[in-house]
Amino acid sequence: MEIREGLTFDDVLLVPKYSNITTRSQTDLKTKLSKNISLNIPLISANMDTVTESAMASAMAREGGIGIIHRFLTVEEEVEEVLKVKRSASIIIENPYVVSPDQSIRDAIAYMTEKGVSGLLVVSDSKLVGILTGRDVMFESESNRLVKDVMTRDVITAKPGISLVEAKEALRKHRIEKLPLIDDAGSVRGLITSKDITHNENYPNASKDKKGRPLVGAAVGVKGDFMERTEALLEADADVIVVDIAHGHSENAINTVKLIKKAFPNCELIAGNVATARGTEDLIKAGVDAVKVGVGSGSICITRVITGSGVPQLSAVYDCAEMGKKHGIPIISDGGTRTSGDVTKALAAGASTVMIGSLFGGTDESPGSYVMKNGKRYKIYRGMASFMATLGRKTKEAGNAANDDLNDYVAEGVEAMVPYKGSVADIITQLTGGVRSGLSYCGANTIPQMQENAEFIKMSRAGFAESQPHDVDLM
Repeated sequence: MEIREGLTFDDVLLVPKYSNITTRSQTDLKTKLSKNISLNIPLISANMDTVTESAMASAMAREGGIGIIHRFLTVEEEVEEVLKVKRSASIIIENPYVVSPDQSIRDAIAYMTEKGVSGLLVVSDSKLVGILTGRDVMFESESNRLVKDVMTRDVITAKPGISLVEAKEALRKHRIEKLPLIDDAGSVRGLITSKDITHNENYPNASKDKKGRPLVGAAVGVKGDFMERTEALLEADADVIVVDIAHGHSENAINTVKLIKKAFPNCELIAGNVATARGTEDLIKAGVDAVKVGVGSGSICITRVITGSGVPQLSAVYDCAEMGKKHGIPIISDGGTRTSGDVTKALAAGASTVMIGSLFGGTDESPGSYVMKNGKRYKIYRGMASFMATLGRKTKEAGNAANDDLNDYVAEGVEAMVPYKGSVADIITQLTGGVRSGLSYCGANTIPQMQENAEFIKMSRAGFAESQPHDVDLM
């Protein structure tokens, strides 16, 4: 039996090439997420319940990447997370939150809190009759009064189709924060807010859909309600659906892809994970628009220990990217990324984007509460095949897992704590800055150029040690 060698990121370096790049700003990180969707940076936040919900996905889109909402929610909850992202920075909010004038102020405040908004349009018989803002309900939380008793009745409005420049001028002129869009019949057709205009100016690199809203993806499984879930997520305008399964080169995954593509032919579909060219080709033939690559390489994944299966990540990416290039389908490197150098190597090996988990765990935007240990703040980070994640998922699906034999659960992931890291935007800045420098070392202005120019050199353990800080006392 011939056994070939598999390499991962720490086994190689990129050979420096002549570069005419004088500043990192000359590099361009635009790349393909899938066959029909592009991103401004090659980063994706992982569809894990300790990494990506609406806060993370919104932050990723602001920076030019994308987040994939995890699937370990009810259908309604996952749809709501997608809608939160879409509403977080829409130039025009097509379906603004509304309240009846006859509702209680207490109910209106609860609704504003639930939706995370600072104001509601007041609508009666489909007609705008006022607006309720935070100023109107200040000190009214215990009041039994009605919305119509405190709402602002004199509302500045505009017609649908108003330009962004005109809307900005109207907001400035009248010193208001919200501009409802009203048609000739008096019905609400949208809402423009000063926050969204400011957001549009502050984040010019943001990844957006055709309506100017943040891009967001959502994950589905291969069993149970995956068709209903996919339909609901697409109706909520999720930009991409990710078929999420640990072993993507399987009949379950391939059949799921075929079923989704048959029912929703225009759905942008990503599937994985695989680790071989054959697995990539089979998913491509099933109809995917991108393939997620990585088996056992994640920091909290123990698939290789438990099952003995996997392929070192760099070799997996290279093999799969060769097949993806043949069919014009982008490859996503998922797992094993610890540094910006690893991101650069994955891209140079042929990946179009890199999915990040642990590096984004522990940030302000990742789900979950902080815990204190030895005076330091941490957040929980766990693999989706870990014991607690699996048990929680089965409890939610079956209603009660207390009677199950716990020995039936064979975990392929672990639970861990990651240090608190602050805002994910700071981490993205460090990662993209490192990749830009990596491009320049390869004599490339773009990711495709780097892939053409890339030359890897294998290094020994001594070479790896030489690459780290050495012979000094770190401060």
